[in-house]
Amino acid sequence: MERIVRLLMSLGTRLVIAGSTAAVFNLIVAGAGHAETPVPVKIGIPIFLSGAAVGSFGEPSRNAANLVLEAINAGTLPSPYNTKGLGGAPVEAKIIDEAGSANTVVTEFRNLVERDGMNVIVGYVSSASCLAVAPIAEQLKALTIIYACGTSRLFEGASYEYVFRVSPHTSSDNIAAARYVLRKFPGLESYSGINQNYSWGQDAWVDFSGAMKTLSPSTKSQEALFPKLFSGEYGAEISTLLISGSKVVHSSFWDGDLESFITQSTARKLPQISTLVLTVGEQVIYRNAERIPDGTIIGARGPNGILAPDNGLNRWFAEAYLKRFGTPPNFPSYHMYQSLLGLKAAWDKAASENGGARPSTEQVAAKFKYLEFQTASGLIKMALGKGHQGIEDMPFGTYKYNHEKHQPELVDIVNYPAECVNPSGETVTAVWIAQGMPDAKCQ
Repeated sequence: MERIVRLLMSLGTRLVIAGSTAAVFNLIVAGAGHAETPVPVKIGIPIFLSGAAVGSFGEPSRNAANLVLEAINAGTLPSPYNTKGLGGAPVEAKIIDEAGSANTVVTEFRNLVERDGMNVIVGYVSSASCLAVAPIAEQLKALTIIYACGTSRLFEGASYEYVFRVSPHTSSDNIAAARYVLRKFPGLESYSGINQNYSWGQDAWVDFSGAMKTLSPSTKSQEALFPKLFSGEYGAEISTLLISGSKVVHSSFWDGDLESFITQSTARKLPQISTLVLTVGEQVIYRNAERIPDGTIIGARGPNGILAPDNGLNRWFAEAYLKRFGTPPNFPSYHMYQSLLGLKAAWDKAASENGGARPSTEQVAAKFKYLEFQTASGLIKMALGKGHQGIEDMPFGTYKYNHEKHQPELVDIVNYPAECVNPSGETVTAVWIAQGMPDAKCQ
């Protein structure tokens, strides 16, 4: 204050002060109203913009990011996120292609942080990508939110300060699928699986078959098939599944592989013998509504899309997304939405406790740990990975096409609480499953 007064007087300015320095204070405060706009928060968003995952992951995720960040800057998100920016600072985003080898992904991550000056990274679908960039994020002390990568290995056996994942890991998907199958088919004799031959498919089968073995030891696992990723042709595998006669066939197929398998298996009447359990089937139901067999068991990697709850955050997102892009949002777009909400919740909290000043990366990370916040998918709890891994409820339902309304529906929906399909504390999920999932809190 005194320094400003001396500066004004040194320029020959005459201030008439009535009784106190209050007028000077008021002048400074009034001037603050014309202060420069806060420095933007720069967010790098690596998603698939080329390759096979564009249609199912890249495009929906980019759409969601643009829609949500625009609303964050405008302050038009539903409560409690209806304040402008992150701690009042506007957001600038740079979206890049995730495609490429792990080395390429790491190089691009470094470029975003060191060359482009990104304050936060929100992205990554591939398990290989998120496992590769997490240690680099720690080295660079770069706040990184993994939005879609599903591997449970990200925080099991590794400890990070700057890396977070809001969306649930894939083990919870498959544990919930096993619980749903055994509820729907008590006394089930056998099941089989067809999953893509890479980490996503292999991990999904290990978790599903492990949960089935734990929950129903008498139920026999028959065929475990792992065709090449994006092979597109499953004639031999379908023949094997037909011969097995399993009552249930589990699959974590996604995008084109999932669509091809649905078409080919339906043509050969496999669903008439074996109920298909599609853990990410929600992703394609709007493009294949009339081709998916009634009775198929569908998951959405959480309460997303057609399985999302009826709340204000979901109504806003579903309506705004459909209006702008002409199609309902799928689960990758929900994962992007909830990841950005988690960032805003942590950033705003850190800024508030920092007296409104821009928080440091460390302050935001501290508020992110063990954070609980509401999303379009319901409550997210950052409960695992020492406060870095989110958990949420995991619903499954049975598919039915409504011919009168010409739209897909899910019936017989069961919502498994987050604590039912996740271990407590820092227990490794595979170990927890093998131990019989003790202390699982299921309704």
